[in-house]
Amino acid sequence: MISPLFILSLIIGYFLVLVGIAYYTGKEDSNESFFKANRNSPWYLVAFGMVGASLSGVTFISVPGWIKDSQFTYFQVVMGYLVGYFVVAYVLLPVYYKNNVTSIYEYLNTRFGKNSHRAGAFFFFLSRVLGAAFRLFLVAIVLQQFIFDAWNIPFEITVILSIVLIWVYTQRGGIKTIVFTDTLQTSLMILSVVLSIAYINEALDWSFSEFLASTEFSQYNSVFVTDSILSRNHFLKSFIGGAFVTICMTGLDQDMMQKNLSCRNLKDAQKNMVVFSFVLVFVTGLFMLLGSLLYIYAESQGIEVPLMDGSPKTDLLFPEIALNGRLGIAVAVTFILGLIAAAYSSADSALTSLTTSFCIDFLNLEKYPEKKQKSIRKKTHIGMSVLLILVVILFKYILDRNVIDGLLTVAGYTYGPLLGLFAFGIFTSYKIHDRHVWWVLLGALALISIIGNLDAATLGGYQLGYELLPLNGLLTFLGLVLIRRK
Repeated sequence: MISPLFILSLIIGYFLVLVGIAYYTGKEDSNESFFKANRNSPWYLVAFGMVGASLSGVTFISVPGWIKDSQFTYFQVVMGYLVGYFVVAYVLLPVYYKNNVTSIYEYLNTRFGKNSHRAGAFFFFLSRVLGAAFRLFLVAIVLQQFIFDAWNIPFEITVILSIVLIWVYTQRGGIKTIVFTDTLQTSLMILSVVLSIAYINEALDWSFSEFLASTEFSQYNSVFVTDSILSRNHFLKSFIGGAFVTICMTGLDQDMMQKNLSCRNLKDAQKNMVVFSFVLVFVTGLFMLLGSLLYIYAESQGIEVPLMDGSPKTDLLFPEIALNGRLGIAVAVTFILGLIAAAYSSADSALTSLTTSFCIDFLNLEKYPEKKQKSIRKKTHIGMSVLLILVVILFKYILDRNVIDGLLTVAGYTYGPLLGLFAFGIFTSYKIHDRHVWWVLLGALALISIIGNLDAATLGGYQLGYELLPLNGLLTFLGLVLIRRK
């Protein structure tokens, strides 16, 4: 068993490396550097680093833990992601570069008016706070289970310490720092999953090809669900939902787009997005292979899924095996570094993008003198950190499902209004009565909330899944048609 003190020393050492990178990249400490990295980021670094930011602790832990219940059906969603990334690259990125935006929601101001601008930024803000909190919560419960419980330190203190560390190294360099730290963090995540697969196969006395051909693996490797469209995870519903999840959670999300907008030009940003999409699909597949191996190894060793608050928590299976499963120090070390990398690679960019959006979209930062702008940015950065702390702590008491499933379900509600707004702006030439836009967005959200909570029996056995997101976008689009100017 790996001692809590050893794990904590690894985290501290890793954090010191991040602080060193932040010191090197944050010397300028200007708003231009914080928000845009001076539009000078190498596209290949952005592409590789975005893999870690997209996967995050949710994929690192939750996807492997989900394999027993879902098998490989999540890969149907991942295939949809690939299509979505091409839409982002060749439909959305040209719009953002043409309008030379710092926050992508400035486009809505240009296209419709200030109410649409604020509404779009609000739904991003809500989506990103919840999404970042989901990811941080997952990592915090692992740290709590395997480090801080041994010292009787409350979960709340664990969360505070985690976010304070992230604030420390992002508060100067912003997106410029994150482009470089994300590259390191992605490398550690991939190293961790590859070593884990190799060592578990070795412990089972298998080669990789023998693992893939084994009868044990065949119990977990079902990908396609095509027998009934009524099923929640039917292929078409998962594939289409995955494409729209990507369009929204990447293309309409300031967090992910801020990295793309730091590239030198549109061509570089598009190369970044295409390369990133294929790497992400491949790496997600590795995590799913790891998930099946974890369950096979756990069964062979008599390892039970760890309990949290008296109930089995599949999200804790990977850390349990990596730290207590007798696989050796190499797996334990790379797991901890990979986990912390996963946590920081998503949370640091979320904190930066929330700060950027709030400053640009809500505070209208450019109207203040330059010295005042920097002061406002720093105070906002602190405020966003406090907000994330509060939401993550709240999740401990209300979250009752696998985190990856919960994250994608929430996205169906919060990103739908953004999908409708941007689609209406890009694919029509209509103007709208901007003062009515809030009524449309809130009305669509209310309708989709009612639809999303309908019992399957009410719908003739049809189980709603990730198609709630495009349906929400469609309702918003139709609502905007009603308030178009004649």
